[in-house]
Amino acid sequence: MTDSHCHLDFPDFDGELPDVIARAAEAGVARMVTICTKLRAEPQVRAIAEAHAPVFYAAGTHPMSVAAEPMASVDDLIALTQHPKMVGIGETGLDYHYTSESAQAQQTSLRTHITAARETGLPLIIHSRDADDDMAAILRDEHAKGAYACVMHCFSSSEDLARAALDLGFYLSMSGITAFPKSAPLREIFANAPLERILVETDSPYLAPPPHRGKRNEPAFTAHTAERAAETFGIDYPAFAAATEANFDRLFAKAAAYAGAA
Repeated sequence: MTDSHCHLDFPDFDGELPDVIARAAEAGVARMVTICTKLRAEPQVRAIAEAHAPVFYAAGTHPMSVAAEPMASVDDLIALTQHPKMVGIGETGLDYHYTSESAQAQQTSLRTHITAARETGLPLIIHSRDADDDMAAILRDEHAKGAYACVMHCFSSSEDLARAALDLGFYLSMSGITAFPKSAPLREIFANAPLERILVETDSPYLAPPPHRGKRNEPAFTAHTAERAAETFGIDYPAFAAATEANFDRLFAKAAAYAGAA
C-alpha cells in the first residue's frame, strides 16, 4: 500500500518519524507522500523525503493558507519540481467552510497550481470543502484549456462533484472518513466509482480510521482504511491493495519511476 497523502512535517510527529515509518512498513505501507501546505515550509518537507527512502513529497499552498501566505507563481511551483522526490502539485483547492472570505484569492491560487500541474505533467492534489459548484466549474474550465492529472484528496464531497472529477479522468482518494460508521452515503459514492480511479490515504495526523478514531493518525493506519474500502468494493484486501498500488503508480508516475530506479 501507499499512503498517498500525509503531513509528516507537522509537530504531531516530532522526534518520532523513524518509528512512524517503521510501523508503516510493518503494516504493509511501503511508500507515503508527505504534503507541504505552505511553500515556506518546503525545505523542511523536502528534508524529510531526502532522509527517508519510503517518503516522497508534494508542495503547494493550502486554500486555508492563501490569505496569509505570498501568492505562489507558476514559476515558483515548477522550480520545486526539479527535485527527484517532489511528485505532485498541492495541496491546493477551495475551502469555503472556514475561509470563505478569501474565496477569490483561493480561486486564483487554484488556477495557478493547475497551470503548474499542466506544464509539468505532475498530478494536482485537490482539497475541496463546501465549494462543490465553484470547484467543478474551475476544474472543467481549466481542463478545457488543456488536460492535466488530478486527485481529489480525502474526498468527502457530493456525488455531483465526484462525477465531475471522474468525468475529467481524475482520481478520488479514500481517507479514514470512509471507514466511519456514519459514512455509508460516502461509501456509496465510492462504490459507484471505477476501482481504477481510487487511491487511499491517511491525511495524518488527522482523521484516524477505526479502531483508532479520535487518536493521532499515522501512515500505518492506511491499512485499516483499505480493509474497509475493500469491503466497499466487494473484493478482498490483497486485490484492493494491488489495484490502488497500480492506480498510484499510474497517477504518480514520477514516484513509480524513482522507486523502480532505486
